[in-house]
Amino acid sequence: MGEDIGEHAVRFRILGSFECWDGPERVRVGGPVHEKVLVTLLLEPQRVLPVFRLVEAAWDENAPATAAHQVRKAVAELRQRIPDGRNLIVTEGPGYRALTTPEQVDLSRFTEGLKQAREATASGQTAYAATALREALDLWRGPLLSGSGGSVLSAASAALEERRLTAVEQLFDLRLAAGENGELIGELREFIEENPLRETLRGQLMLALFRSGRQAEALEEFAKVREFLVDELGIGPGDALTDLHHAILRNSPELAAPVQPAGPAPFTPEGSPSTLPYDLGDFTGREEEVRQLLGFVEDAPGTGPLIVAIDGMGGSGKTSLAVRAAHQLTDRYPDAQLHIDLRGFTPSEPPLGAGAAAEALLRMLGAPGERIPDDAEGRIALWRRTMSSRRMILLLDNAVDESQIRPLLASPTQTLVLVTSRSLLVDLDAAHTVSLGVMPPHDSVALVEGVLGSARARAEPEAVAQLAELCGHLPLALRIAAARLRKRPRWTVRYLVERLRDDAHRLAELNSGERSVEVTLRLSYEGLSAETREAFRLLGQHPGSEIEVYAAGALLDKRARDAEDVLEYLLDMHLLQQHETGRYAFHDLVRSFAQNLSRVSGRPAPGTEDGDVGADNEEAARAVRRLLDFALNATDTACDLLFPGRVRVHRPAHRSSAELPPLDTPDQARNWLEREQDSLLAAVSLAYRWELDSHVGLLAANVVFPLDLRGRLEEFRELCRTAVTASRRLGDPALLRLSLSNLAVACWKLGRFEEGIEMSEEAFGLAVELADRRGEAKDTGVLGLLLSALGRYDEALPRLEQSIAIKRELGAERAEAESLTSLSNLYAEWGRYPEAVEAAARAVTLARSIGAVDKEVESLTDLAVAQLGLGAVDEAADLLGRARKLAVDVMSPADMSLLLALSAEAADRLGENAQATEWAESALQLGDLSGAPMREAAVGNIVGRLHARRGRYALSLELHQRAHRAASGMGYRIEEARALAGMAHALEHLGELESARVHRATADRTFDAMGVPAGRTT
Repeated sequence: MGEDIGEHAVRFRILGSFECWDGPERVRVGGPVHEKVLVTLLLEPQRVLPVFRLVEAAWDENAPATAAHQVRKAVAELRQRIPDGRNLIVTEGPGYRALTTPEQVDLSRFTEGLKQAREATASGQTAYAATALREALDLWRGPLLSGSGGSVLSAASAALEERRLTAVEQLFDLRLAAGENGELIGELREFIEENPLRETLRGQLMLALFRSGRQAEALEEFAKVREFLVDELGIGPGDALTDLHHAILRNSPELAAPVQPAGPAPFTPEGSPSTLPYDLGDFTGREEEVRQLLGFVEDAPGTGPLIVAIDGMGGSGKTSLAVRAAHQLTDRYPDAQLHIDLRGFTPSEPPLGAGAAAEALLRMLGAPGERIPDDAEGRIALWRRTMSSRRMILLLDNAVDESQIRPLLASPTQTLVLVTSRSLLVDLDAAHTVSLGVMPPHDSVALVEGVLGSARARAEPEAVAQLAELCGHLPLALRIAAARLRKRPRWTVRYLVERLRDDAHRLAELNSGERSVEVTLRLSYEGLSAETREAFRLLGQHPGSEIEVYAAGALLDKRARDAEDVLEYLLDMHLLQQHETGRYAFHDLVRSFAQNLSRVSGRPAPGTEDGDVGADNEEAARAVRRLLDFALNATDTACDLLFPGRVRVHRPAHRSSAELPPLDTPDQARNWLEREQDSLLAAVSLAYRWELDSHVGLLAANVVFPLDLRGRLEEFRELCRTAVTASRRLGDPALLRLSLSNLAVACWKLGRFEEGIEMSEEAFGLAVELADRRGEAKDTGVLGLLLSALGRYDEALPRLEQSIAIKRELGAERAEAESLTSLSNLYAEWGRYPEAVEAAARAVTLARSIGAVDKEVESLTDLAVAQLGLGAVDEAADLLGRARKLAVDVMSPADMSLLLALSAEAADRLGENAQATEWAESALQLGDLSGAPMREAAVGNIVGRLHARRGRYALSLELHQRAHRAASGMGYRIEEARALAGMAHALEHLGELESARVHRATADRTFDAMGVPAGRTT
């Protein structure tokens, strides 16, 4: 919970007056609006806050008409003024998200401290709980923005103040339980003066007075509070305070302060013995951790043993760090420096008991055998007395858990106790914690260079960086890899990198003499219970980079809460990592180890030599099926919420009993799909490897929805191709038709029109064979869409009309709205605007009737295009405004770019120049449109025409040229012709008349071939 989060990290202090610090430098973020907006975002880090929430926080109910614009301007300026502000405050959907870590914001550290204190109190770690509360309360400097933030922030401050006072009361309880009494009276009176209605504080003051021998004053305090409550509220004290008053009147022995025990005379060693291992000459990196550890010593209060627990996965360099720090601190602890291996994770040896450890430590100090008691309790007692009288460093290395350590610690003492363990020692009272992760990339490279030699390392810098990556930046793995290279001077770094690329054999490569990454990991694994070992192996089947608790529950066949307990335990044992609450990840080498325990290759394979896993391949197969069934169930539920009226494919065999995440609202569904997109893609690949082809096709049909929404079109297409292959392998024509149809849509979005036509024609043929009328309607509509993009309107029109007729007959409102927008777009491109208006208006009505917001936005946009074609600019602007309000979170970045470009077109025609410029710039900057070539062409042409109207012909020419490259590359005829016409117009005004004439003639021929009339650039 300390303040130090790195010399150059940006930090925010919002508990009191607002402060922003970049290392030692104060950062000025701006005026009151800037501070209110930023503090509001920092109150809920990692959460998207819509602009209207920020407006409310900045102005309450007195927001000016330009409030939303001022908020956006303030955010833009915050991004400029705060170091790395663009990555710290990101735009998402309707608002902004602050991507701060808990260490960067004092409120986050305050909240984490209270949580740690609650957990420590519940598990009996009272000293640690008191320390956590003190550190949390030290962060408090007052209400948000010192009380000047307005009603919204004042309400948040009031809630925080209540949490602070509760924490103050908890700390007083702990201090009373620890025997403090008289020293608390003054502090308690100060808090009561500020908060006279807090009966808990009054009771604590009464108890402190009573235990200090001031019974009369305690009773007088009760009389005061009773009179105050009656005068102020018309009520008397509560039951708890009244019961305490009665107990004080009876002089009840239950109110007496706890008594501390005492012990025997210590052994006095001679000299200054040291058994520390040698400090590594090539020790690299970990400067921050060493600084943190030395800082604990500087700040030590001297009232008990200074305990620093260093935890981390096997091979992370815990012992090396502890030894490095111990050698730097020998002058502070001159009496002795002792190291003992507690053998918590040592091959073929049981952990060292406390009695045996005490005997070994006493012998290190030179205690003669006759002075050492025979019984374990006597040895421990003698060691503790000896320890309490010396200034020494005690390095307890390789501890298995807290129970192994606790008997060896005495209080009071001036000993520095350094403990290393692979598990997080959460129950070690009053311990500071240093948790080691992997090394930063530059330190990893430096470590390889230090072991291998700078000449060889610097000769292949790229290969060394790749080596560090393949070693997962784990110090043990890096040292082994570098040592192997040093022993083999003929090997290049690149050669070892290529050997390490084979994930199945990577652990075998990281083996050198007595040191082995696999052996190190196996020791941690074998320290688990049989049930947890099984869970670890099954979790290794998860295909994604992160595991959330509900997916883990499906894999482990447990409720989510029970699965989370398993994940948290593995996290404490450093067999899992966590970068975000509720989400867990394997280190790359740990994942390789987990998968090697029950290595499968597409199908269940024979067991490995591990006795635990030889019969587990079938269990792994069942776990994978449970995970895939869960993914199907969850994506079905989420997609039903987000895309009302869609067609769901029912396969009863894939029903799942696994607990689902909260998916009750569209926001929950959207957030879950956003977080899980990559894991869902990996799940499809997992299903394909296991030849669970039905899962491949069905899951892909759901996952394409969020991919489309986020504009990940190439992945959309590849996913559909995988589904087509799996469906052919399975021999399921219905699933094949669905997969081909989705692939055709992906091809349309990517401008691969001929490929899309081939896919949709095959899908249509299957639909006819299967008598699948819904499939016929879908595939006929997609075919019409593709033909329309090629400018073959005469062929496209009857297909779209046929598709709409079937969908209307089937009552498929969502599908009909979809085809109506395609028809409207065709008519608009063809110049038949009244018919385009009719089709789009019908689509708007249908989409709204079923609550399909995504389709309503598409329909409103197409209706606006048709109205622009008719010259009804006011109507078009109104429609586009409605579309923008609905578009948040339901449009891909590319589609939003088109909407903004059309909005700019309408605003420009209405003479709203500033607004038109803002939307035009946003349309071009919203995202990389190169992955959505149809939108790239359309947006470039629209904005190009806008600039031409303003006389910016060079910029107009550049945009039309870009649009032409995109359109001609895929055969998007209408935008190709529009780009040529726009280029001709710009070139004419730039004086390049011959080039303009050629482009104009080509455009006219293209328009004529499509039957598009005059006015075709609309």
